[in-house]
Amino acid sequence: MAGRKRAFGRVRKLPSGRYQARYPSPDGIDRPAPHTFRTKREADDWLAERQAELRAGDWTDPDAAKVPFGVYAATWITERGISSSTADLYRSLLRNHLAPTFDGVALADITPAMVRAWRVARLEAGAGASSVAKAYALLRAVLMTAVEDRLIRRNPCRIKGASVASTPERPTATIQEVYDLAGAIQPRYRALVLLAAFTGLRWGELIGLHRRDLDLDAGTLRVRRNVAELHSGERLVKQPKSSAGMRTVAIPAVIVPDLVSHLTVFAEAGPDGRVFIGAKRATPRRNHFNKLWHKACDQVGIKGLHFHDLRHTGNTLAAATGASTRELMTRMGHSTARAALIYQHATAERERLIGQAVSAVVERARKQDPEPNGHAAGTGG
Repeated sequence: MAGRKRAFGRVRKLPSGRYQARYPSPDGIDRPAPHTFRTKREADDWLAERQAELRAGDWTDPDAAKVPFGVYAATWITERGISSSTADLYRSLLRNHLAPTFDGVALADITPAMVRAWRVARLEAGAGASSVAKAYALLRAVLMTAVEDRLIRRNPCRIKGASVASTPERPTATIQEVYDLAGAIQPRYRALVLLAAFTGLRWGELIGLHRRDLDLDAGTLRVRRNVAELHSGERLVKQPKSSAGMRTVAIPAVIVPDLVSHLTVFAEAGPDGRVFIGAKRATPRRNHFNKLWHKACDQVGIKGLHFHDLRHTGNTLAAATGASTRELMTRMGHSTARAALIYQHATAERERLIGQAVSAVVERARKQDPEPNGHAAGTGG
């Protein structure tokens, strides 16, 4: 048995007493093991694993996995065919969260332990839970593609639930708070606040409105474009990211007079004129508007309310009318029912509480039900 020729690979004993293993790979290269072995049996076992990979079609080129994560991730983003705004988000996550740890690390050298340590370090450093969850999801997606490209065998991102951040429920402004804020903010943005709250449009959809998109006689507006602002400051005017985003939304009649006044005083002239422009006739920037928004919130004594929270107000009001899931999806510009069901659940919960309150009133009244003699029970008579 000792003199039988090995069927796969070669093992030789080194002067140090350790053993080296080599095998022929499918690309014709004679590949050594990445390390030596203490015993001949360990070297034989390693060769057996490589042979099993070859037979199962699971073999990966160990040299290919030496590409640095930063290089591979940058190419991954470029080749995804995603929108400029999404690519901008991914590059920001890569730059701010992933690159400091993984940029120069070879794909093959990223381990589950390294991923776990990175996540804990980011959270302990004070990074937002939502940002860390998004960065983890990006890391997992990039490495999953590396698995599909047969550069690595398994994805080292194995933390259950790490790509989902449990964010606290955002506040919903009351109708009175909406009007208080509309009255406190600069007059040119009063109609913007009212439209955001009572139609549920997003910031980019509101800023993208032109005069021809409004039909105040019919009480409707058409969402046909979205203005996205990249981290570089560049702005992109594009169509909504899904066909559901292209929609016609009914305008509550109560705010039509405010829109008429706004178009007369503040909007850009002409059918293609922008509905919302700044004092210097430019399309408003989010960071500048946020300063005005926070000032208005402070003035009326409202804490922790973001402008985007007005969208929650509009969607909650729409759900409270009894609108169907499909109707809410259409109004909100969503292609899936998930968000609509959340708002319906909220109104269903409110309906349950109302039912409980009515039940309590009935129970109290029952305790005072008149007895056959005409006197209320428990009143001695």
